[in-house]
Amino acid sequence: MFDGIGFMELLLIGILGLVVLGPERLPVAVRSITGWIRAMKRMANSVKDELEQELKIEQLHSDLKNAENLGLKNLSPELQDSIDQLKEAAQSVNRPYKVEETPPASNSAPTDSTPLEAPTAEVNANSDKSNR
Repeated sequence: MFDGIGFMELLLIGILGLVVLGPERLPVAVRSITGWIRAMKRMANSVKDELEQELKIEQLHSDLKNAENLGLKNLSPELQDSIDQLKEAAQSVNRPYKVEETPPASNSAPTDSTPLEAPTAEVNANSDKSNR
């Protein structure tokens, strides 16, 4: 991390910090500075990871376009690997949403072969008789 700074330079910075800040505030200042350095490293690594992921996606996209242009036949090994990676990714995305097929229920619900309108007609006929 400190490629250009030697031991003597670090010692000089430490002595100057001790003189300027004093022994009471120096540990707090060192902790806050190391916290800032860690936050910057995390941010830089996050940006680097995102860029690498975007570059990989772009590479897969261009490989897919090349494979599409070739008609998915006689593909080079790297294009075939890209296609396989895309298929695996698609399968891993679809796995949580798969619905297990349930066997058809046997005799669990009674089936009535009479039409639904027949009882209504009987009720209407009975109501006509009672009105007369």
